Amino acid sequence: MVDTSRITVNCSILLTDLPLLHRPQAARDAGFGAVEFWWPFATAVPADRDVDAFVTAVENAGVRLTHLNFAAGDLSSGNRGLLSHPASSAEFRDSVDVATGIGSRLGVLGFNALYGNRIGDLAIEVQDDLAAENLAFAARAAATIDACILLEPLSGIPTYPLTRAAHAIDVCDRLARDHAVDNAALLADLYHLAINGENLDDVIDTVADRISHVQIADVPGRGEPGTGSLDLSRPLAALAARDYPGWISLEYLPTRSDTFDWVPDFPAFQ
Repeated sequence: MVDTSRITVNCSILLTDLPLLHRPQAARDAGFGAVEFWWPFATAVPADRDVDAFVTAVENAGVRLTHLNFAAGDLSSGNRGLLSHPASSAEFRDSVDVATGIGSRLGVLGFNALYGNRIGDLAIEVQDDLAAENLAFAARAAATIDACILLEPLSGIPTYPLTRAAHAIDVCDRLARDHAVDNAALLADLYHLAINGENLDDVIDTVADRISHVQIADVPGRGEPGTGSLDLSRPLAALAARDYPGWISLEYLPTRSDTFDWVPDFPAFQ
């Protein structure tokens, strides 16, 4: 019997044939009880009516919103975060207030804080100092609702500085050391880590206790598990053996009409 109790469906990459506010119900209709989203608004500070409509869509579907991204800029244009850029720092902080307000209403457990691409004419140290300040701000806000912030290594964007698990852990360690932040953790997207050449066995062996959230997709196409060459059951079993307590997000590009047909036979969900 399939166990969906720890599966959360990323409704920003899945179910995109439907309007965004219809996707939580579609996830529920597909048999899932939890969803997550990238930033679901066109701006860092959406109108109150848009926030209320989003919250209502999740509540009416009877699903939990487990995770939510802070505003990260225009992802379709290659942007991957606002928090390390002086020109968008205030925008990021505004989105933190909006996100944690949503989180307090829907029980969000973690907020993904995309770090931001490197800026060619700005010293790396300046960006990293600003990032630490803004991440500490976000962590303190998340802590008020017993949530954490997440640092995610990404692939495919040459100017994005966090590409390996150790890079994200280093940021978390800096936040703990310099800002007394104890609620920052690694978001282990197994697709991105594998694409970037990480050995997933080694990652889990060394930093399993630093992982607060997991996302999955197959390699190389980022499709459903089973459409590529990555044995996702192996790292998920290793995490389970270490009593990983968190959620597993389905964050992949659908390749067929029934994009969830693999779930009942997937070993990690038995």
